[in-house]
Amino acid sequence: MTAPTNALLRAAVVGEREDLEDTIHRVAPEETPFISNIGKMKVKNVLHEWQTQALTAADPTNQQLEGDDIGTHTAAIQPARRSVYAGIFRKDGVISETVKASDRAGRADEVDYQKMIRGIELRRDMEARMIGNYAAVAESGATTRKTAGALAWIETNDSFGAGGSSGGWTAAGLVSAATNGTQRTLTETLLKGVLVTGFTNGAKYSQAYMSGTHKQIASAFTGIADIRASVSGSSQATIYGAADTYVSDFGPISFIPHAYGLSRDVLLIDPSGWAVGTYRGVTTTQLAKNGDNERWMTTAEKMLVCKNEKQGAAIRDIT
Repeated sequence: MTAPTNALLRAAVVGEREDLEDTIHRVAPEETPFISNIGKMKVKNVLHEWQTQALTAADPTNQQLEGDDIGTHTAAIQPARRSVYAGIFRKDGVISETVKASDRAGRADEVDYQKMIRGIELRRDMEARMIGNYAAVAESGATTRKTAGALAWIETNDSFGAGGSSGGWTAAGLVSAATNGTQRTLTETLLKGVLVTGFTNGAKYSQAYMSGTHKQIASAFTGIADIRASVSGSSQATIYGAADTYVSDFGPISFIPHAYGLSRDVLLIDPSGWAVGTYRGVTTTQLAKNGDNERWMTTAEKMLVCKNEKQGAAIRDIT
């Protein structure tokens, strides 16, 4: 049937009030687990430098004759000098005075709301840069200064597909990005390979960062901590579909899914070997008024400090 002739239908109504919920639902990954879990330090220059020390291989034949004199002395081992630049991270905004005067749903102050959103985005930008495979860049002309990412630093304990190669520290004093190789399936064998190499080099990894897809694959590894919860009486057991802790031969490792920073690599770290270096902290500055609006910018000048790249491992080129 159809509506009666001349029935007033909603499409013809004038003046109907809107039903706009007074809440803004934000569904986006906001967490920054990598920069939240590693160390924090204050740096005094946009170029921060430090030193690393390697030891000669253990010598089981090092026994000498009684009363023996030293002929040729062992050469002194000098530390290696390393450095990284801080990058300037920035977000900004401009809001008209008309918008500021309006009555908006879900937020009382538009300027404060936009500053809050930009602040979240700024931390995500820092997270994505510092966990990723990004080279360090020195500022020159229109080229901006950039800090290196963790996946670019790693060169000793590096597993990659055919045609791939490590990045790492270069003679030019910068960190190069790794070269991608042929992608392969993430397996427990690949994980065990970097764990034993890390242990041999003196590192013990306690955190592994990976995409959601790779987290699901890793949850099926046989070294997961538990797959069932303890129950009493006749209660039904709970079966876990995910592994948050992998118990390896060299200690437990937390599997940490990353929503936006990783897609083809798994990053393993000893958190004590990494730090976010701050030259300038997060600061919001009101910009000069030049019209019927309010302007601001939020900046931070930070770097990723890799105290020793052997305290990280990478399983690269995985599908």
